[in-house]
Amino acid sequence: MSSTLVVELALICAMLLAVGCLTGFLAGLLGIGAGAPVLLALHEFFLTLGVPEAEVMHLSAGTGLAVMVPTSLRSFARHRATGKVDMDVWRAIASGVVLGSVAGILVASRVDSDVMRAVFVVFGTLLAIRLVVGLEGTKIGDRMPGVGVLWPFGAGVGLVSTLMGTGGGAFVAGLMTLYGRPIHQAVATGSGAGPLIAVPATIGFIWAGLGRDLGVPGALGYVHLPGAAIIATTSVLLAPYGVRAAHGVSRRTLELVFAAFLAFVCLRFVVALAA
Repeated sequence: MSSTLVVELALICAMLLAVGCLTGFLAGLLGIGAGAPVLLALHEFFLTLGVPEAEVMHLSAGTGLAVMVPTSLRSFARHRATGKVDMDVWRAIASGVVLGSVAGILVASRVDSDVMRAVFVVFGTLLAIRLVVGLEGTKIGDRMPGVGVLWPFGAGVGLVSTLMGTGGGAFVAGLMTLYGRPIHQAVATGSGAGPLIAVPATIGFIWAGLGRDLGVPGALGYVHLPGAAIIATTSVLLAPYGVRAAHGVSRRTLELVFAAFLAFVCLRFVVALAA
């Protein structure tokens, strides 16, 4: 192995470690999972490696969702252990979320990065506005709707979240709070959307990208395996430090920080769309 290749590999590993540390800390600080931070970080990272512009969002989303497989499974298991997950709601949305995620892969396999950026900008902006306005105490009903509403809602969450490269928990939690459910129960149940999206989407992004020449070593389809492994490991190690930093900070402050972060990501993608 040449010394030049060794240096390049070392630099790539160092950058991935930095991405993992950053996303892990932000996930712990904001309580948002790895979705949005890792998507933006990977987007910039893969651009510097020369990944084709038309497919950089696919590789970023696929790798980010692969990172979420172990972390989302672990998070959902912990929430279930506390007894706060509403399993009736989870069951009502589960198959819809999975099928929506599959539909998201089929869409992603037929569009370029600009479409995926546009999806993130639209729904990321809506989520940021919701966080800024604040809906605490706002209700549209006293009882959760039935399967006839929750199933298509879950399908929509799976579709949009796959294209965004995120776990969908914020959408589920937001709906539950509008029906008067306690925030801790809403967040716990929302965490169950993560594995339902991450597992089929990761497999799907691998399938969708097979045979593509992305110009980056270690990619299996649209999933960069070394990147996913390094980021998953380091983000798990750094997340507790973010949680510690969040102590003493009000929930409202964290909501505004998350909204500002989402706005920054959306602005970055708007700039890319305009280029």
